[in-house]
Order: sequence, then structure tokens, then C-alpha cells
Amino acid sequence: MSLTLKNMSVKPGKDLKITGVPKPDAEGFSVNIGHSDNDIALHFNVRFNQHGDHHAIVFNSRQGGSWCNEQREDHFPFEQGEEFKVTINYNSDEFHVKMPGDHTVLFPNRFGEDKFMYIEVLGDVKIKGFKIN
Repeated sequence: MSLTLKNMSVKPGKDLKITGVPKPDAEGFSVNIGHSDNDIALHFNVRFNQHGDHHAIVFNSRQGGSWCNEQREDHFPFEQGEEFKVTINYNSDEFHVKMPGDHTVLFPNRFGEDKFMYIEVLGDVKIKGFKIN
């Protein structure tokens, strides 16, 4: 399943809240924020069993279609078939990704920009709620 929003401005300081449920047999899902699928400022990839990873969270960015250096997170608060809530907030310096259990990860805003018009959620997940406030 995927959800793609284009030409929807997310302003810095606003919270992007996503509620979803990974499929019971989910391999993984990701959230992308940027300008397009080739220019992604934040790639937040939850991997249950995907790309050779088991229970891993990978953060990255993509510029001109090329992936940059990834950042991995040891904390894994997601469960297949269990509802989760993620809140993403950003400024021109960094993204703040608040995961279940109130664990927050900081990821650099490598684009240094404060306006993004592209949001995508894809993979083995059912989106139950999507809110910007």
C-alpha cells in the first residue's frame, strides 16, 4: 500500500502525525519527505525483515536519485499487526522523529531547506490517520 501527497506544503515547526498498522506479515515500510521520489530529505525506513535486516530502522536522504550515508537506529518499537503513531517535526537543521514509546531520533536536514511539498508512505502498512498541525 502507498500514500503519496504532492504539492502539499509542510511548514517547519508543524507536526506531521501518522497512525498506521503494519501488516501481520510485514517486511517493512517507509515514510519519505522531500521534493520528489528522487529528492528525499527524510527517508524513514522500518524494516521487520527486509534488505537483509531484521528489526532495523534506517534513516537516509536521497539527492538527485542517489542515496546518501544512512543512519541506523538500535531502538525498534514497532510490531507487526500492532498500531503505531509517529510524529515528525523539522526545521532547516534537522528532523525530529518521535516513535512509539516517546523515543525521539534526530536526523540532519541535509537539504537545509524548510519547505517540502512531497510526502510518501509506502510498504506493508495500512494508514489509519494522517494529520498536520
